[in-house]
Amino acid sequence: MWTIADDSQTIGYIVMAFDYSLEYRGKGAWVDEFFVRPTHRGQGIGAQALEFFSEQARQLGVTVVHLEVNHGNPAIELYRRMGFEDHHRYLMTKWIAAKP
Repeated sequence: MWTIADDSQTIGYIVMAFDYSLEYRGKGAWVDEFFVRPTHRGQGIGAQALEFFSEQARQLGVTVVHLEVNHGNPAIELYRRMGFEDHHRYLMTKWIAAKP
């Protein structure tokens, strides 16, 4: 997890989680959580955070970075500009422990 700061003020965070996939040829990283305060959006901070995240992932031996985003979220365009591709798949989840 990394915090995102503007001078000495924390304005967001980004969290990395890992998986391993034969389809994606090895170790993968997920943008598990990503937040920038609304007052600081639209200033390139999110793009810088994603570039930083990708570089950290590369240094950790990751072959691919994934994220999920809700339909209609305006951040989708940022993610596309940063090189993330849409998939024609559904993300499906089965909880095997009690839901939090």
